[in-house]
Amino acid sequence: MATFPPYPTHPPTGPAGGALRHAHWWQKKWVRYGALTTLLALSGLVILALVREQTGTEGFLVGLGLAILPVPLLIAAFRWLDRVEPGPWRNLLFCFAWGACAAALIAIVANSFATRWIATATADPSSADTLGATVIAPIVEESAKAAAVLLVFLFRRRDFTGIVDGVVIAGVTATGFAFTENILYLGTAFGTDQLTGDRGIASVTAATFFVRVIMSPFAHPLFTVLTGIGFGIAALSADRQHLRRVLLPLSGLLLAMGMHAVWNGSSTFGEYGFFAVYAVFMLPAFGLLTWLVIWTRQRELRTVREELPAYAVAGWLTPAEPFALGSMRARRIARQYARHHAGRPAARAVAQYEAYATSLAFLRHRGSRGRAGADFVVRERELLHELWARRDVARPALDHAARTTAPPVPVVAAPWPMHGVYGYGQQPAPYPAYNPYQS
Repeated sequence: MATFPPYPTHPPTGPAGGALRHAHWWQKKWVRYGALTTLLALSGLVILALVREQTGTEGFLVGLGLAILPVPLLIAAFRWLDRVEPGPWRNLLFCFAWGACAAALIAIVANSFATRWIATATADPSSADTLGATVIAPIVEESAKAAAVLLVFLFRRRDFTGIVDGVVIAGVTATGFAFTENILYLGTAFGTDQLTGDRGIASVTAATFFVRVIMSPFAHPLFTVLTGIGFGIAALSADRQHLRRVLLPLSGLLLAMGMHAVWNGSSTFGEYGFFAVYAVFMLPAFGLLTWLVIWTRQRELRTVREELPAYAVAGWLTPAEPFALGSMRARRIARQYARHHAGRPAARAVAQYEAYATSLAFLRHRGSRGRAGADFVVRERELLHELWARRDVARPALDHAARTTAPPVPVVAAPWPMHGVYGYGQQPAPYPAYNPYQS
């Protein structure tokens, strides 16, 4: 599908009768939100009761206090990755709640049932525990977490446009799941210490905290991110590539299950199996995936710089805006400038302008490669309308940011008089404004 050229006219507001259709859609939307919120709330209450039953009230409170420590850092890291085209907070809240409540509940119930069934069928509880940890748990837990990624992919498709979105959605879901799981493990360890009288570094609680919170807080996010990458690549595929859009998420899910199984089975590889898997497998995988998502983030900024100049030529943007919108530093300066001169509402409007402009660049990028949907023109005009409504606030801030962050252009004096060029008695023409798109 070829890219549709923008037109420097104010976008239309919508067809007649659109208000009635919008009201009907809005009612259906709130019905879905209500049903989903009820499901998550019930799951949260059930998982709270189950965890408290296994750890006791005191163990639950200790586990909660320790398990929450890595959560802000992980959420901040995923939010940083998502700064180029930030998704709505409600998506992240849903993913975290799904991981902490629904996915954790599914995992506890299914893992317990499967382990008991295997122990009864084989009459060998120890092998049942090992098989449950290395085979059953990875399948159940990764499938439960992947359900959140699938729901966002299907029902919030406009917010799911590439690899970074998949990584963020999957990572936040897994962070919520790990949070609940850590409460259970740490609370149980505390209960064990209460029975044995162990304290300090030699306690089971300290050992569990070191392994799960200090050494491997990224373990669950790392597994599920593989599923998110599969969905992210599928989101970049054309609508007609049905097989690719199905196989890629499944491949990512299988990789997540495999990595999870290796991690869970590391304790069966000998005395130093855990540390060997951690050093040889987990840390390199974590480093590789971190590099991949940071590289993808930089590529997204380059896409913004390459796609938006077409809208500047058409008159929708000023010439300096594509450069400013393609730099995270310039974006931050623009928001600070707007906040300093016009307050927080202006800074919020600039942030929204930046997000809409980024979505517009990605839309045009997909359209130029035949990957945009049938609603390309409608979506493009919606985004242009949002930019137009905020232009009076955003343009001065972005122009200021572009001037502040643009590299200086040296002025070289001519080695001979230039009277023949400018005419006798005239001053030389001013140096042309720096245009970063002509380099």
